[in-house]
Formats: sequence, C-alpha cells, structure tokens
Amino acid sequence: MDRRELGDALRAAGVADGYYRIEGVHEPAPTPTDFLFLRQASDGGWETGAYERGVYEVIARHPGEAQACAHLLRLLLP
Repeated sequence: MDRRELGDALRAAGVADGYYRIEGVHEPAPTPTDFLFLRQASDGGWETGAYERGVYEVIARHPGEAQACAHLLRLLLP
C-alpha cells in the first residue's frame, strides 16, 4: 500500500479528515490541533507519529513507505 491507497482506505472507512496527515496526499488546512501523521524523513526513511499542541512526536521509523502506511492504518483503524 502506498500513501494514495492509504488515503483512499481511510476515506472509505470514514476516518475524519482532521485525524491524520499524509505528506503529499492529505494535508488538512488549517492544521488541526492534534493528529497522527506519516511523512518521509530527511534520511529517506519514513516516520509515523503524533502531532500534539504544536509538537511532532515520532512514534516509529520505517524503512519503506508500505510499512509506514500499514502502521498508520493500524493506528487509525483498530
């Protein structure tokens, strides 16, 4: 699964737009107060985490986009 497929799956599941941010695919504006995110790290890896009160906190680092997408999906769809 890539980022676009993840975005499609979250929309189909009815996850509210403000609950997540997927770099380059789903970037709500204005920026919500709190949300989960998926982004590419400066070293080329991928990160999933939480944004709360203006601070990004990385929960996990992943070697590839597919692993990061799977992790964010698990976080948002129990």
